[in-house]
Amino acid sequence: MRFVPAPAALAAIRSGHRVFVHGGAATPATLLRSLADRANELRDVELVHLHLEGEHPCLRPGLAASFHANCLFLGANVRDAVERGDADYLPAFLSEMPNLFRRRVLPLDVALVHVSPPDRHGYCSLGVSVDIARAAIDSAAVVIAQVNPRMPRTHGDGLVHHSRFAAAVAVDEPLAERPADPLGPVELAIGRHCAALVEDGATLQMGIGSIPDAVLAALDQHQDLGVHTEMFADGVLRLVERGVITGRRKAVHPGKLVAGFVVGSRRVYDFLDDNPQVAMLDIGYVNDPGVIRRNPKVVAINSAIEIDLTGQICADSIGTRLWSGVGGQMDFLRGAALSPGGKPVIALPSTTSKGISRIAPLLKPGAGVVTTRAHVHWVVTEHGAVDLYGQNLRQRARALISIAHPDHREALERAAHERWRQLPGG
Repeated sequence: MRFVPAPAALAAIRSGHRVFVHGGAATPATLLRSLADRANELRDVELVHLHLEGEHPCLRPGLAASFHANCLFLGANVRDAVERGDADYLPAFLSEMPNLFRRRVLPLDVALVHVSPPDRHGYCSLGVSVDIARAAIDSAAVVIAQVNPRMPRTHGDGLVHHSRFAAAVAVDEPLAERPADPLGPVELAIGRHCAALVEDGATLQMGIGSIPDAVLAALDQHQDLGVHTEMFADGVLRLVERGVITGRRKAVHPGKLVAGFVVGSRRVYDFLDDNPQVAMLDIGYVNDPGVIRRNPKVVAINSAIEIDLTGQICADSIGTRLWSGVGGQMDFLRGAALSPGGKPVIALPSTTSKGISRIAPLLKPGAGVVTTRAHVHWVVTEHGAVDLYGQNLRQRARALISIAHPDHREALERAAHERWRQLPGG
């Protein structure tokens, strides 16, 4: 493999190109910084990506004529750009995103990826982030690689022969890391309620953050759990080391931890390196509800920003302000609902940091319904867990009020009474 400086590698990008950018902990920071340096000579370059870790140099104020991001998931580094119109959000299920490239709904001119050095056979690895990057590499006219010895080599769908790269840039820099969030009493209580829903032999899907970490922390006494998830972080490692996660009872990829991407500490990246226990796979497969449902007792735990008294879940916006994305929530909630003995779970604190109830009579105007009232099953707060499946609207309202914060239950009761006149048991 012949390496060139980043500016020479990026010369393939022209004005008007659509460029995929590898995301998560595989964000190619060196390539992005070098691309931003070309702002004066480029116009109307569209950047397509999931969440990027770290700074997004191409979205600095003043560069809008040169770069415009078309985001498939939002993080803190792009929200302001979306607000001021320098970036857009494209809602889609994570399971369907690879087909945006493969079916040329979004034809790609260039893909920027971050890979491991080649092995003795010439194959590099997409490492911590296979997800939609596999489809981007398969679909783009030109692929430019940032090659980093700190990128772990992972097993699965992420192997790419170096001959696929039009140019390669050598770097030696740490991958983006995300430390674990602190666990307070609210998160620990939610974790205990969620863990009580998990049976021995269950297959887990959960994301990153304090609530997934709290659930994992409460699973020490379980046996033979499996993992089939769009992503995981450090919390899984402790249960693997303790023998709680074995995957023995999984029907699909038994014994293996299946994921599309990983974001965490260097410790979890080292765990991934050349580990045949982990299968990093194309997200179109990982998040396919038809695949997910084949595992027994799938427990899918996802978060929400707000839920109304009928069970509508808002998970991607605060009113009209876009906050994150649709992601894989519906993929896994549907897959878990169809799994034998499965449980789809929405877990959220009962109030915001400002004390506002997250269980509301109505969603805020403009709020996005990521999970419909027909798809929701279990809802968990620090005050308990309720199953809305098979419940009519009035029954749902009563159940949700029972796990709302006590300070807000009276107001929710009044709102429910105005809407339905009387609730069961009222």
